[in-house]
Amino acid sequence: MLLYKLWRSFIKEILLLKRDIGGIVIIFVMPLLLIVTITLIQDSTFKNLEGSKIPIIFIDNDKSEVSKNIKSELESSKTFQLLTNYNEKSAQEAVFSGDYQMAIVIPENLTKDLNSNIDSKVQTIVSSFGLEGDSAKTKKEAPKAKEIHLYFDPATNAGFKNSVMNSVNKMVFEIENKKIYKAFQDQLGTTENLDENKNLISFKEITPKKGEMDIMPNSVQHNVPAWTLFAIFFIVVPLSINLVKEKSQGTSVRARISPTPYFVHILGKTFTYLIICIIQFLLMVAVGIYLFPYMDLPAFDVSGKMFQLVTVTLFAGLAAIGFGVLLGTIADTQEQSAPFGATSVVVLAAIGGIWVPVFLMPEFMQTVAKFSPMNWGLNAYYDIILRNSGIGGIAKELAFLFLFYLATVSISIFYEKKQNAV
Repeated sequence: MLLYKLWRSFIKEILLLKRDIGGIVIIFVMPLLLIVTITLIQDSTFKNLEGSKIPIIFIDNDKSEVSKNIKSELESSKTFQLLTNYNEKSAQEAVFSGDYQMAIVIPENLTKDLNSNIDSKVQTIVSSFGLEGDSAKTKKEAPKAKEIHLYFDPATNAGFKNSVMNSVNKMVFEIENKKIYKAFQDQLGTTENLDENKNLISFKEITPKKGEMDIMPNSVQHNVPAWTLFAIFFIVVPLSINLVKEKSQGTSVRARISPTPYFVHILGKTFTYLIICIIQFLLMVAVGIYLFPYMDLPAFDVSGKMFQLVTVTLFAGLAAIGFGVLLGTIADTQEQSAPFGATSVVVLAAIGGIWVPVFLMPEFMQTVAKFSPMNWGLNAYYDIILRNSGIGGIAKELAFLFLFYLATVSISIFYEKKQNAV
């Protein structure tokens, strides 16, 4: 008998959804438009950065060994297109007016002064060991340090500035090291090959592998789970509206006076919207697998991960349904439930890392993000897709999502009983 009542509740929810065309559009069409649009925008941005060169102004007042080395390194980086038909004043004006992102100005006599500076310091060191010979007699005062001027457009991203400055510093540091080594060779009369002066410590990036292929996250792997989660939680809007309609149309009164317990009414909604969540997920995955390759985007790889991804979807769906039931139970009118539901989902998405990665947030917001159910779901998806975790590896996130569902539904049932107590 209980199963029959649950079935009838499920049918009722389907009929309500059939009458709400706008709600169906929100549930299915809007997330697909979001995932396609945002993924295209982000992937195009990445490809532009990778495939095209950034024009920057390069002014060489040194015209010697060091400046030529710096110019050669910048050109070989395949990141910059060097513009050389400027002087320092015109370059400053062009950059500060926003025509170009940056300008690099190499000072006069940079190579000459650098060599003199190094020779002076090397002679001082060698003389301290009593090996100066005749070199001490020719020791000269070291010239002052030179400055390479970097001009940046005020609108330039701080990360880009730091990246460029670090690159220039690294180039200059390597040039200085080679010159210092060569100066010691000259002073000590050694004939060791300069090419043997290589770094003793280097860096090698180790990434997860699938067979012989490196597993690298891309825009699709980030956007498919993120916007699937956003779509799942957006069922809060039609779900809460339907609950409010039931109260205003007297359906909830008939449900209360019937022998069917209120929790069966909630379970009917849960099963209905869980099916919707699965359909949403499958549609998003289908777009990632079949449509994105035709748009020159990476295909979404779910091989060997489908069961885990569906499991996360079910638990994320439960959390979203619980939130929608709570909102629809507390709200008195559609004017309350609809805007609050939409706004709250956007806020949960923002603090949960859907739009901005959590690690980029201020420390306080990183703490707040840990309490967002969207963040739990997103971490579970990423653990599966990017870190190859199994069900055991995402057990904590699944537990949080299920407890969130139980808590919100329990509050809803308690509130409903209290409001209708005679």
